[in-house]
Amino acid sequence: MTTDHIKATASGHWALGGDLRVSRMGFGAMRLPARGWNGPAGDRDTALSVLRRAVELGVDHIDTASFYFYGDLSANELIRSALSPYPADLVIATKVGPQRAPDGRMSEAGPSELRAAVERNLVELGRDRLDLVYLRVGGIEGPTAERIGERFEALAALRDEGLVRHLGVSNVTAAQLDEAQAIAPVAAVQNRFHVMLQEDRELLEICARQDIAYVPFFPLGGVGLPDDDRIRRVADRHRATVAQTILAWLLALSPAMLAIPGTSAPAHLEENVAAAALRLDPRDLTELEALTPAH
Repeated sequence: MTTDHIKATASGHWALGGDLRVSRMGFGAMRLPARGWNGPAGDRDTALSVLRRAVELGVDHIDTASFYFYGDLSANELIRSALSPYPADLVIATKVGPQRAPDGRMSEAGPSELRAAVERNLVELGRDRLDLVYLRVGGIEGPTAERIGERFEALAALRDEGLVRHLGVSNVTAAQLDEAQAIAPVAAVQNRFHVMLQEDRELLEICARQDIAYVPFFPLGGVGLPDDDRIRRVADRHRATVAQTILAWLLALSPAMLAIPGTSAPAHLEENVAAAALRLDPRDLTELEALTPAH
């Protein structure tokens, strides 16, 4: 696919929380400070150019977090430096819950610590109000059965104060989503989901029925692209890359699906955004519908 002229708007749109209209193809900022959680460090000038190019390509939904940092590079600071003063239509989503020390050690914020986490994001991003804040719970292993009500109540109070516009939940079960919704409206769910990990389809359907955006993290797999001949066959039919095919498949699953692929490379950014215009046919979707790792 030709990539340099396709805009994120080709993916269609979704109204986050009913009032924040965004293109369904967005951008995830996690890889800007470093290529991986433990490095190597990214290049500051390249990261700034990627962010500016993303906006030029019509991206109006950027996903970040204050714990996305490596050394002196921070995703939030890079976003502010590259894009402030912000375009009026730019939506920035962030996450609170995980706390990351400078040495990389992780801990989980309790209810009383979430205000400080929100205020840190406000300062780092240079905003008076955050558009969307997810409560991120659990660890890398996936959702747990823990109760999230007390922490979500703390965020709901900040929403009532006007520091946050909309709330989301991340790495959750359907029961945890219900628990949160009993406290305050949920605008988005951010769980791990990709072509080789499709167990969350039921929750995706729940979100679509309730006008809740579903925003998968690691939409391209997380640790390298899936190596599967079946995906390559679909990609070849459309003269597309594997990454573009996977992103187009996600967008085809549900109108509630928002994609936020991340990259620190300008060429990969254009490749990802171009997937907004790729339309898979029923044959393609059937082949990818129940894809599992090849053995």
